[in-house]
Amino acid sequence: MPDNSTIADNFSLLSKLMDIHGENSFKAKSFANAAFTVEKLTTPLQEMHTEEIAKIKGFGESISKSIQEMLQTEQWSLLDTYIDKTPSGILEMMKIKGLGPKKIASIWKDLEVESLGELLYACNENRLMLLKGFGQKTQDSVKQSIEFYFSNRDRYLFAEVETLANELEKEIQTLFAPAAVSLTGQVRRNEIIIDEIELVVDAAPEIIREKLSLTFIEETPHSLLFQHAQKVKVRIYPSAIDDFGKSLFLTTATPAFIESFFAAGGAAGLTPGATEEQIFSQANLPYLPPCLRNDGSMLEVQQIPHLITPLDIKGIIHSHSTWSDGQYTLEEMALAAKAQGFEYLVISDHSRSAFYANGLSIERIAEQHAQIDALNQQLAPFRIFKSIEADILNDGNLDYPDEILASFDLVIASVHSNLKMSEEKAMSRLLKAIENPYTTILGHMTGRLLLSRNGYPVDHRRIIEACAEHNVVIELNAHPRRLDIDWEWIPYAREKGVLLSIDPDAHSIAGYKDVYYGTLAARKGALTADGNLSSYSKEALENYIHNRKK
Repeated sequence: MPDNSTIADNFSLLSKLMDIHGENSFKAKSFANAAFTVEKLTTPLQEMHTEEIAKIKGFGESISKSIQEMLQTEQWSLLDTYIDKTPSGILEMMKIKGLGPKKIASIWKDLEVESLGELLYACNENRLMLLKGFGQKTQDSVKQSIEFYFSNRDRYLFAEVETLANELEKEIQTLFAPAAVSLTGQVRRNEIIIDEIELVVDAAPEIIREKLSLTFIEETPHSLLFQHAQKVKVRIYPSAIDDFGKSLFLTTATPAFIESFFAAGGAAGLTPGATEEQIFSQANLPYLPPCLRNDGSMLEVQQIPHLITPLDIKGIIHSHSTWSDGQYTLEEMALAAKAQGFEYLVISDHSRSAFYANGLSIERIAEQHAQIDALNQQLAPFRIFKSIEADILNDGNLDYPDEILASFDLVIASVHSNLKMSEEKAMSRLLKAIENPYTTILGHMTGRLLLSRNGYPVDHRRIIEACAEHNVVIELNAHPRRLDIDWEWIPYAREKGVLLSIDPDAHSIAGYKDVYYGTLAARKGALTADGNLSSYSKEALENYIHNRKK
């Protein structure tokens, strides 16, 4: 049964398709409004009676019937009709940043272009500029977006494939029992971007091909490549049981790690029947968990640190409520955090310049702080800390005067506007924000959205060194589409004495779970709990804030 998010996506898609096909704009807008309304609902539609759904403000008979159809059949005939009469290339075009329904309609009807390949060719011939509303800058931007899309096709966020990978491992274990089966490669290393799901299976290639129902693509000297029904590629490494540990070790690590391992005398550990632990010990090297088998640098460490785990997260830092663009009230966010065992919630709604996100005016800040004081009396010993996600303005200043910034326990400084910057401009803005004495945490440092948008260019070393100088924490934004700062820079940050903070940037209660993905990324950078601000207990965070404000 579809959830609210799926239903909202369906309404939004239909609205766009209707615009592309030149349908009545009033009807298209009604479905767009329905999508917005459903997104904001806090109660699942599947738990509501038909009469309750019909009474939702803005829902007419057509919207209500459409919801009932989706809930009862898991399909929607009206949407299916529009999808069927839309070329697949036009549907794919909707994934390109900068192309709205009206622009796509013009490309389709006026240029008679029906695929991304054709559109890229049209950009190269400057034909897009012939259309109304398309100039040189727009054409260049569309071209870059298409090239970015092509370069990232068939790639997935870890969060998008983790469940599928685990289910596939269990299915294959059942299918080949009692043979050994294990995930390996990128998924086992918890890479943030996944190209394919990889497994080692104790079975011969011909047996694997015979038993698996996946679509076979090709066989290489050491593997079999398949495609899952969900379009994700699945690579199987056949292995004899005596070589299983060796195969698992060699397919888990990156080529760079394997090269370093052999350079350190690791070949001595690759004996028949050896487990991974034995491979390391027989080579007189410290055992490294899969997430650390990246470039070999950890092989030089004498004492492997106790890596951070999700259980080390003591509180939620960086969250949004209905005071700005969150889905739940401040009280609901706090109660949920408390119920999940967290000691505190740092509420950091958007600042006033984020008008699109209902950012807080100075007057509303005072009102929110009064509510926080009242809730803290009710919820003690749980505590809500007063915070703000302050926009870093174009000149590097923060979004409020100093006397307002001083009223917060913590200030998270983030860039949300004018993202298309040169490195010089980005560094100027970020460094000035870091130098601001009221900046506690630098939020999502590069502004990247994985597989969707490159971050603005920054000099990571200079940013980290500036944060060290000014005692600013660097956020590891835990949303699986951000994971920003990149884990590769965590060792340098810790070397310079900079604290990290694994923060979910939660806009809903469900968003709290993203600390899990932030923790997985942090482990790849060998982060420990003592180097993470959100692992501080409530009392430790209170002391940190007190000492920082001196």
